[in-house]
Amino acid sequence: MSDQDDTTVPDDPTTHVETLEEFANSFFYGSRSNLNLKFLASLDPSDAADTIGALLDTIDDVLDHGDVRALVDRFIEVQQQAYRPRAGATERFAYPTGPFSLPSKPLSESRVALVTSSGHFVAGDDPQPFGVTDMTQTEAEARISDFLRAAPTLSSIPTDVAAADLRVRHGGYPVAGVADDHQVALPIGHLRHLAEQGRIGELADRAYSFVGAASQLRLRDRVAPEWADLLRSEQVDLVLLVPV
Repeated sequence: MSDQDDTTVPDDPTTHVETLEEFANSFFYGSRSNLNLKFLASLDPSDAADTIGALLDTIDDVLDHGDVRALVDRFIEVQQQAYRPRAGATERFAYPTGPFSLPSKPLSESRVALVTSSGHFVAGDDPQPFGVTDMTQTEAEARISDFLRAAPTLSSIPTDVAAADLRVRHGGYPVAGVADDHQVALPIGHLRHLAEQGRIGELADRAYSFVGAASQLRLRDRVAPEWADLLRSEQVDLVLLVPV
């Protein structure tokens, strides 16, 4: 074949070959934003490669044996590895003096409130973050950096609320599972059951929820003390905190 007949296309210098590190980071509010996989960005490239390989191996096992639970367990395992504090890392938000204190009365006599960082609210009482009406989950994920800089907004939720009236939106985690079963992150029904059994003395009339992906300094220094005063005004003895 002559040179004139050679149809080989030369490399395009503008074509970018994605590195493994870039691929892993793309799940962290990037081009492939998938909050189930954002933990990959917390791993160095070698660990990310091992993690992806382990997940693919487990998928092979599921295809061969149908044991989906094995895949769930492996997924949990790799997420725990990714979020485990690195050796020598400093804690930015450490609370060495609290928040633990002895209860003032037995649990069976205590009025218990629920506070979660899950992003729940009641239909018709949307907190409308940044003034946006009916913000979608996709929009919340796209504006995660705005949430992280803003003070959190507390939503009040009656503890006799029907599940059908609950809504959830949070830019920092995948809410699909919680939307299917709100008790996963907002266990009002479980607490009602404990009150009926006498395990807790009483469930407070209102639960509270906010988007935990917020300004942590404002939360610690200004907002949390205000919320604590609110709960004291409602004669709450104990608070169950559910982080997401």
